[in-house]
Amino acid sequence: MKFAKALLATAAIAAMAVPAFADTDVKIGVLNDRSGLYADLAGEGSVVAARMAVEDFDAASKGIAVEILSADHQNKPDVGSNIARQWIDTEEVDVIVDVPTSSVALAVNEVVREKDKVFLASGPATSDLTGKACSPNTIHWTYDTYSLANGTGKAMVEQGGDTWFFLTADYAFGHALERDTAAVVEASGGEVVGSVRHPLSSSDFSSFLLQAQASGAKVIGLANAGGDTVNSIKQAAEFGIVQGGQSLAGLLIFSTDVAALGLETAQGLVLTNAFLADRNEDTAAFAARFKENHGKNPTMVQAGVYSAVLHYLKGVEAVGSDDADAVLEWMKANPSNDPVFGEATIRKDGRHMHDMYLLQVKSPDESTGEEDYFKLLSTIPAEEAFRSIEDGECEMAKQ
Repeated sequence: MKFAKALLATAAIAAMAVPAFADTDVKIGVLNDRSGLYADLAGEGSVVAARMAVEDFDAASKGIAVEILSADHQNKPDVGSNIARQWIDTEEVDVIVDVPTSSVALAVNEVVREKDKVFLASGPATSDLTGKACSPNTIHWTYDTYSLANGTGKAMVEQGGDTWFFLTADYAFGHALERDTAAVVEASGGEVVGSVRHPLSSSDFSSFLLQAQASGAKVIGLANAGGDTVNSIKQAAEFGIVQGGQSLAGLLIFSTDVAALGLETAQGLVLTNAFLADRNEDTAAFAARFKENHGKNPTMVQAGVYSAVLHYLKGVEAVGSDDADAVLEWMKANPSNDPVFGEATIRKDGRHMHDMYLLQVKSPDESTGEEDYFKLLSTIPAEEAFRSIEDGECEMAKQ
């Protein structure tokens, strides 16, 4: 049975204690890709991050019992929405966390809204979660397609890459990333000369890359992620695309992608990210602790899961209840503060507001050690990184 397979997962009791009052028993469902192309950037690492948040919050000493469930949505909206519904209806899950793959996240967004629970979206990218699909029950935590486009797209045009061809994953995430990046390119004086769409989790990008190469565009924008990005960059190298004078813009690159590519292949890529492990002492200490637990530095998705769960638990403590409306109201009224983002706020449309970072992948000669992948090009203040409420389509935020 499809659902049973998806629910293979781990039901891990992260902290158990006698609750001070019954309404603070919390069930957290970490829903993500645990077996496919996004498993490395989210997967078990997001469960580890959630568990670290529970431990750092010290839930047990506060009389709050927290149970963490996890499941594999297989990157399929029907599987993801079925798990979310089953979790809420029969497992009494209070909050669903992570959910990379925008099409799955949009489906879960609707289930959580219908059931009046909480959705803390760290993994998905589509900016529609704070736009036309915004929900009072959802907080979009870590990044979105607008911030990626505004960071990497704008930087590439300013460096002379003023003609673009998109190689796009053919689902909600890819469409949103292409849309938002094209808007930034054109607003910056550039031109989009064409695009081609590929199925999710492709193994052969040959025909798509040949079309991109033939377009003559200065920049080939990769509106995909995870294993698709890794494979498209590797195969672009086989076609000599960069050596031929065209640039690749990896619009969503994770540290796990750089590890898979190796610095020799990935060097020079410009990217936008929400988390930089060596940004300061707090981020470095968090990354080191995470690595002790999971074997590698956290991706921004996993770091965002930690941050979101920690702020949620503070809300449960503050209101003395796991009531979704009360906790969400507290979370939006009070700044979050953690080692990942420092102090940040949540906007009326559900956008978690924090700085983003324009990074470049180091060359092998520049790298000084294991997972020393990135150099910081610039910090993008939150108000510049994310789309304004006025430019979104979130009716809730206009009330």
